[in-house]
Amino acid sequence: MLTAIVLIDADVARIPEVAQEVADLPGISEVYSVTGDIDLVAIARVRQHDDLADVVSDKLGKVPGVLRTQTYIAFQAYSQHDLEQAFHIGLED
Repeated sequence: MLTAIVLIDADVARIPEVAQEVADLPGISEVYSVTGDIDLVAIARVRQHDDLADVVSDKLGKVPGVLRTQTYIAFQAYSQHDLEQAFHIGLED
């Protein structure tokens, strides 16, 4: 699994709509609105590099209101505690 962090500059008038449209894209697992120099942070999780190009360049970059993106590919996860907990919510052992 390939994980990438995508920083998104968005049209201020469309931030909630952009966030929802990006969140609905296949390959995007989470979208956060944040403070600072960027507007949104999206987490992409895909199987291959080609899939990442499809999600970020072909889909996310074409969402109306997305002005710019910066993509960072994660090399290694040091803590998966939160992820493991999220997948076990409501499941009984």
